[in-house]
Amino acid sequence: MVILPAALAGLGLGFSLIVAIGAQNAFVLRQGLLREHVLVVVVICALSDIALITLGIAGAGAVFTAVPWLVELVRWAGAAFLFVYGLLAARRAWRPKALAASGGPAGGASLLAVASTCLALTWLNPHVYLDTLVLLGSVGSTHGDGRWAFGAGAAVASILWFTLLGFGARLLAPVFARPVAWRVLDGIIAVVMIALAITLLVAR
Repeated sequence: MVILPAALAGLGLGFSLIVAIGAQNAFVLRQGLLREHVLVVVVICALSDIALITLGIAGAGAVFTAVPWLVELVRWAGAAFLFVYGLLAARRAWRPKALAASGGPAGGASLLAVASTCLALTWLNPHVYLDTLVLLGSVGSTHGDGRWAFGAGAAVASILWFTLLGFGARLLAPVFARPVAWRVLDGIIAVVMIALAITLLVAR
């Protein structure tokens, strides 16, 4: 039966692509630790991946790669956003006053602000298009009639990963009861975001 092997292949490749640390994962982790609008963040990330995977399996990857100016637009916009977000994270890490007296960072970000940031980190990242539209779409096409099962497996990987990352982050609460832990996390996030921005700018 072609469906099950294709679905398992999609699940495995989906996990291998999504688990690597990046801007989106760092944001989901931080929101999970803050326990702030976690469900919304998880849903946005999962639905975005499902939409892109579906388009990739349907063959939209060829259209995306055939429009160089669109790739460039996303690349520059994404780099600018990541750089600004990285600077904000660096500011939080450098200035302990940004941390709440309870031991965590000052929260209270609105649902709109969190959702907007999550959407930007997801859709202004050219790598997400390469991973979903191009790579998953191309590999999925090799499974013939099982390509949609392959896509479903990759979609399940996204749902499982973002759910575990967002809601499982609370297990690290004891570690992040100390302000210094938040400073270290924000420092790491700043390095990741700025490094990704530089990578996008130098990519050709």
